[in-house]
Amino acid sequence: MKIGIVGLPNVGKSTMFNSITNAGAECANYPFCTIEPNVGVVPVPDERLDQLAKMYDPEKITHAVIEFVDIAGLVKGASKGEGLGNKFLSHIREVDSIVEVVRCFENDNIVHVDGSINPIRDIETINLELILADLETINKRLERANKQLKADKKVQIEIDLLEKIKNTLEQGKSARTLNLAQEELEIIKDSFLLTLKPILYIANISEEQLGNENDKYVMQVKEYAKGENANVIPLCVKIEEELSGLDKNDKIEMLEALGLDESGLDKVIKASYDLLGLMSFLTAGKPEVRAWTIKKGTKAPEAAGKIHSDIQRGFIRAEIVSYDDLIKEGSMNAVKEKGLLRSEGKDYIMQDGDIVLFKFNV
Repeated sequence: MKIGIVGLPNVGKSTMFNSITNAGAECANYPFCTIEPNVGVVPVPDERLDQLAKMYDPEKITHAVIEFVDIAGLVKGASKGEGLGNKFLSHIREVDSIVEVVRCFENDNIVHVDGSINPIRDIETINLELILADLETINKRLERANKQLKADKKVQIEIDLLEKIKNTLEQGKSARTLNLAQEELEIIKDSFLLTLKPILYIANISEEQLGNENDKYVMQVKEYAKGENANVIPLCVKIEEELSGLDKNDKIEMLEALGLDESGLDKVIKASYDLLGLMSFLTAGKPEVRAWTIKKGTKAPEAAGKIHSDIQRGFIRAEIVSYDDLIKEGSMNAVKEKGLLRSEGKDYIMQDGDIVLFKFNV
């Protein structure tokens, strides 16, 4: 699963990407520093693995991972090929969701591509280009569907949906604001609409703005995001860059000094994981404590297939205890004594934090 980090030039995208991934993407104070997207695979922070490691003393701990893609900064006219527009849009088409970094701090030493700080203008600049690109996609598909209608009246369902989306885009709204039903999403999925991708906004703030719940710029972004049912995470990218270079103890010390319980980047990674509709089930034992990534709503046999296809094919049952129950009781033996270990069949829908042992025929 890929998450694309987007934003105008010089808003802190590449600095945030570097901090998340320690991948060393080039970062400089001029537009189009990032041309080809940088890619980094990032472990998903999960305190549950640390607790299970204390219990099992495993030889190995393996976190779930997601992939971040640092995409070139966008400017007005991208949908018409301005700047690196065509490349930018093609790179966004390839990701599953979007993290949009918005500059919410004043600093005369860092140039803004439009000359002043205005988060909503910046968001609308990017979103308008994505909307225009989607309108072009929808219009082409409508033209094709109308030709097919003469031979197949069932195509009218597709046409009605395309018209609904077109109307929304023409109002300057993203397709995601429609909250389309699953059957509608199936019809439109092969169009890879940019504004249909789930989005998370990052309000990049200064150190002085930390802890200010009513910061005017952050509040503007939050108000805008409400219209898309999107989340906003205020983040001081400069501080996160410093934190990313520290060892674990120094990092904890700096977070405490700042009055923070976890880094903003950890929040971003967790929120991005959730944005993709993902969750983790866990396996625990002496060889390894591990988080396995699955889509929410996945049934037990498909989850077993994440470990090995043979386990899915020969699936008999899943022996499951919830993470909370195991931690509360302190051991698997205590869990069994309390009758908290469950045996689940093929129709069981996995829950986040299920600790599982799959039984299967070889």
